Amino acid sequence: MNRRNFLTLSGTGLLAMTAAINYKSSDKKMPALFIGHGSPMNALANNDFTKHLEVLGQTLPVPKKILMISAHWMTKGVELQASSNPKMIYDFYGFPEALYKINYPAPGDVTLASSVKNDLSIYQAELDHEWGFDHGNWSVLHHMYPKANIPVVQLSLNQNFMNLRDHLTLAKQLNKLRNEGVLIIGSGNIVHNLRQISRSETAPVVEWAHEFDELIKKSILENNLEQLLAEDPSKHSQWKMAHPSIEHYLPLLYVLGAADPNEKILFPYEAFELGSLSMRSVLVGA
Repeated sequence: MNRRNFLTLSGTGLLAMTAAINYKSSDKKMPALFIGHGSPMNALANNDFTKHLEVLGQTLPVPKKILMISAHWMTKGVELQASSNPKMIYDFYGFPEALYKINYPAPGDVTLASSVKNDLSIYQAELDHEWGFDHGNWSVLHHMYPKANIPVVQLSLNQNFMNLRDHLTLAKQLNKLRNEGVLIIGSGNIVHNLRQISRSETAPVVEWAHEFDELIKKSILENNLEQLLAEDPSKHSQWKMAHPSIEHYLPLLYVLGAADPNEKILFPYEAFELGSLSMRSVLVGA
């Protein structure tokens, strides 16, 4: 199977996607967005993936604030980033020096953090004043909103939750934020097994990764929670291959959980990096 890039659900291209979601008023209900962020090097890249991020930033309604759920902030409990001026976190090593010089100086928003904390009081959510912007956050927003002028708050992933349904249930509490001009972004990858990636940027997509990515796509469109929540035992071997650890899948559940029933869903970008790393993005409510 050859490497493929699809820019809309219908496959008609980037211009069609742009026309479909080209509205600006943040008074409308905000969409929710999942981004497959891939390698930190995408922050420096100019490729099909980063161009699709730029298009999203230019065509989605302008958010008043952003709530980011990144695969790279796992905590023992539920925490909200509550710094007014979040620091940069370079949570990787061995990359070019230019990557460590990227700065994304967007402000935090203590008011939003406190409001979400109250909404999640049944989860004993807490404010965190130390966490900054990890690369699951800034490598995406660097392309979507390069002016860094929209306040951003990160919500952690609670590693104490027992199953995927717990994350989905929590995410339903976030839906009302979309009526308040908040863009909810989940940043992870639908297939993420770094032990199985190729070092070649032109590697063909491996079949098992393609099959899992298509399974999740189909399950999203059909709202098939048994598959989305890994509750089908016959697929557990696929899950173990696609996600040796689950943190990169979880942000998708926060986007799906914040959706209304029967909302329109688009896939603004469908592709793979390094043979088995799904870069699929999912747009809810466009």
